[in-house]
Amino acid sequence: MSSVVAIVGRPNVGKSTLFNRLIGNRKAIIEDFSGVTRDRIYDTAEWNGKNFTTIDTGGFVQGSDDVFEAAIREQALIAMDEADLILFMVDVTTGITDLDDRLAKILRKSPKKVMLVVNKVDNHRRQLEANEFWSLGFEETHFLSSITGSGTGELLDVMVELLPDKPPLHEDLAKIAIVGQPNVGKSSLTNALLSEDRHIVTDIAGTTRDSIHSVYNKFDKKFLLIDTAGIRKKAKVHENIEFYSVLRAINAIEEADVCMLLIDAQTGVEQQDMAIFSLIKKRRKGLVILVNKWDLIEKETNSARDFEKEINRKISPFVDVPKVFISALDKTRIHKAVDLALDVYNKRSARISTSELNEVMLEVIERNPPPSHRNKFIKIKYITQLPTEFPAFAFFCNFPEHVKQSYRHFLENQMRKHFDFTGIPISIYFRAK
Repeated sequence: MSSVVAIVGRPNVGKSTLFNRLIGNRKAIIEDFSGVTRDRIYDTAEWNGKNFTTIDTGGFVQGSDDVFEAAIREQALIAMDEADLILFMVDVTTGITDLDDRLAKILRKSPKKVMLVVNKVDNHRRQLEANEFWSLGFEETHFLSSITGSGTGELLDVMVELLPDKPPLHEDLAKIAIVGQPNVGKSSLTNALLSEDRHIVTDIAGTTRDSIHSVYNKFDKKFLLIDTAGIRKKAKVHENIEFYSVLRAINAIEEADVCMLLIDAQTGVEQQDMAIFSLIKKRRKGLVILVNKWDLIEKETNSARDFEKEINRKISPFVDVPKVFISALDKTRIHKAVDLALDVYNKRSARISTSELNEVMLEVIERNPPPSHRNKFIKIKYITQLPTEFPAFAFFCNFPEHVKQSYRHFLENQMRKHFDFTGIPISIYFRAK
């Protein structure tokens, strides 16, 4: 399971710059004025072999009547509540402000681990000026410059030491997570599969507080079922649905081998569904798409074939995914969904011999060779499967950097055609031979 790190602080201290540096990607928008980050941004970071989820929050402004600042403050508090470790960021060029002091008082009362990060310390004079921040009373205080990267390595070394180890549960069992937007029927499906009212089920989004793990052991099938949580507090349902559903989904997806993504048949495929789909694909987890509440749809005007076409249009080009139309309430086709999820799990961990790979794929490549690059003919010598948790393959050739993206897609489609990878994202790498 992935630990969570939240970056908090008043506006314009450099939180988004640090976030981008931690994840190694310019994902957060950076400007020289406050209030740019209104929504929370989250992504996975890795250091010294340890993965953790990082949250970039908006600038914390306590006591403001501004509607946006109030919402930002609320989201920052939620991120702090969810986090295992909090990075409290301040700016050496402005010194300790009233807002810094107020937020420090809140964080000193928090049971969570807090690290004070003094930003923009990029010369000797600022190094001396930064010493005043020790007066805020945090044992772990670090000076750095997020824009140049100075001091971030030392910060990360301490961070991964402080982050708790979260060993996976039931390591020998397949882990299947039920993910989706709030109120799509995740807990109803879990109850239907377990044949007990293990989870509270209501029509209020966010009834489930935390991710719940249950061992499914029926019909000669045994696996760990993970029901993802919705919103922690009902008072925050409307404001924070998107934040909670994605953040909780991230944690469940990190732990799972296969994800069953629930989509509400009444609302269709929404942007939030696509956000969760992208998370599953990015982390190379197995996937089965379940269209729930199909019993409530007028079959005369809506067909499963049309609905499936709409799903494929939105998830393209990764359309090789099992799709099942279910009713968790009536228990319609729910066991078929389980069979498909276990099938995807078994295929995801399957190994293809190097001899079989080369026999099949070299023939395909000979019939359809890669396009040349500036009169350089690209010759693929051989293929092998890499020792990863998900299907990944190395194609050894003379000019790996010149293989076009369109040809990569062609090879992936051929791999799917000759070897059954339904519901499994695969990775193809080109290496020099």
